[in-house]
Amino acid sequence: MSNPFIVTAKLPPGVHDWANALRKEHFPPERNHLHAHVTMFHSFAPSLLEELKTFLPLIAKEFAPPQACISGLMDLGKGTAIRLETPQLLAIRAMIADHFQGSLIEQDLHEPRPHITIQNKVSKQEARALQAALAPTIEEREFRFPALELHRYLGGPWEAVKAIPFRGKARP
Repeated sequence: MSNPFIVTAKLPPGVHDWANALRKEHFPPERNHLHAHVTMFHSFAPSLLEELKTFLPLIAKEFAPPQACISGLMDLGKGTAIRLETPQLLAIRAMIADHFQGSLIEQDLHEPRPHITIQNKVSKQEARALQAALAPTIEEREFRFPALELHRYLGGPWEAVKAIPFRGKARP
């Protein structure tokens, strides 16, 4: 699939800056093309761009910024991530998935595990060493996602297409 689209949940500035600093410190620099983010969907076909640009704002205007909590670290096998608990974002993700049923790739059909990747594509030993070092420093922290983001995949880096702020009062 050429230049698919990715949907993420935007991190608020304080959480973004903290997680991005960890990512810059621990992600292999030759592979670190992205800022800290929370992926909701890994790949939408280019043919869905207009529908994404129409549907995502409809969802975002109905809901208040979804709450999340940093709850520790996640072992990615050959990487490390910050684990997030966010039932509200998962409910919004389920609505988007339902709308695009039949258009999702295999990876986006699995049960999501919300996280912020701070290290990937390293040895299992490196990942476990980082997890052991970081675990005592990770504190529970609550925040709200201010927006959804739509990106175009460019073979490594991403191109920002649109940020869609949450504007509603409802909670999913």
